[in-house]
Amino acid sequence: MNPNLTLLSDGKKFMWDGRLYSTGEEASTVQEAYRGEGFEVVVVYEGGKFLVYSRRTVKGSAASAA
Repeated sequence: MNPNLTLLSDGKKFMWDGRLYSTGEEASTVQEAYRGEGFEVVVVYEGGKFLVYSRRTVKGSAASAA
């Protein structure tokens, strides 16, 4: 199995967390943990395994040093 490192969903780019989950329950637990940290999350079932893709948008911007 060679999953994609990125996933486009609703015009947004998500990154795979690099792990394969055997059950939906396991993936759901990870999904909720990511959501609790402020990430948007998508779970995909592929090749008999569950994959978790996440993204976080930048809130605000860093001030430029002058």
